[in-house]
Amino acid sequence: MGLVSQSSTTECEFDIEFRGVTKRFDDIVAVDDISLGVERGAFFSFLGPSGCGKTTSLRLIAGFDQPTEGKVFIGGESVVGVPSHKRPVNMVFQQYALFPHMNVNENIGYGLRQRRPKPAKQEVLKRVDETLEMVRLSGYGKRRVWELSGGQQQRIALARALINRPTCLLLDEPLAALDRKLRREMQIELQTLQRDVGITFILVTHDQEEALSMSDNICIMREGKIIQSGSPRKLYDEPVNKYVADFVGKTNFFNGEVVESTDVTVSVKSDSGQVLTGMLIKGATAPANKSKASVAVRPEMISISAADATNNSANIAIQGRVLNRIFLGEHSEYLITTEGFGDVLVLSPKSIESNNQGFAPGDNVSISWKPDAALVLGDT
Repeated sequence: MGLVSQSSTTECEFDIEFRGVTKRFDDIVAVDDISLGVERGAFFSFLGPSGCGKTTSLRLIAGFDQPTEGKVFIGGESVVGVPSHKRPVNMVFQQYALFPHMNVNENIGYGLRQRRPKPAKQEVLKRVDETLEMVRLSGYGKRRVWELSGGQQQRIALARALINRPTCLLLDEPLAALDRKLRREMQIELQTLQRDVGITFILVTHDQEEALSMSDNICIMREGKIIQSGSPRKLYDEPVNKYVADFVGKTNFFNGEVVESTDVTVSVKSDSGQVLTGMLIKGATAPANKSKASVAVRPEMISISAADATNNSANIAIQGRVLNRIFLGEHSEYLITTEGFGDVLVLSPKSIESNNQGFAPGDNVSISWKPDAALVLGDT
């Protein structure tokens, strides 16, 4: 796990640790009493919407801000009061902040040249060449910044941060300025680079796909608090509430009132009067009867078929009509309007539709899912 409660004991070695950290800006609480530990060599992400506290958390690690309460540790040492330039971390900013008057070699070697005592010129050049090779840009040293593509500039910014061999590399939405295709390529590049160099990477992003695709562990934040943390798969498959399920991936919610529950399943009477059954997350407490809850179903877990088709293994079949179909290559995305359940999103793999052309807007269809595909979640 990349995040632990300070009330528990652990033998894990953490590169980054928060103990009861709160950060206030006048009357605004940006980070609210959080405790976490980031394991050595992990790729860890803070994920959440604007204003949730993720960037402030990163700035507390970098030393740009100091905690109002609590302590921040790097490599087991408290860094409260330690200025940013004396911390064993480096940051890659969203806009890269490369120096336009310097070539690539000068940009990458800048941090080394600021050290005292200053390394010998040949040592700096050697380290620059090694770092360029690490980010697969050997031979680019004499180029100017404006001669590089967006992806190349991003790798130069990474190289400049890595050359000082920090304990931890901080990434502040580093891919936000790239187009979708290049962003996907750089996600793979960052994963590979992190494995190669073996140091801790901490990413701040509001992009769920970015966090899910690269991270070992993710911390979901809201209003300065940690809502849930864990592996990408755990957050996607076992969200603790509607907020997490809605933020991580796409989800259909059928709201209603609890009418029956066991240790494993919960039945919810929807607003349309139909009873839907969903699974409880492992370890969750069953909600009380008559309390509000939602049955959550991921769109890829829903099957779509002709209106007259039957599915005996389905938990429930709902009749509807196709409002819209978006072809996305590997799958089609359907928006189905239903009576009593509103609009339902369905993702249908291309392999399933390979023998036909799928469904068109206006077609009457039946949508269904298996009993274990639905989860019952509360708002908190």
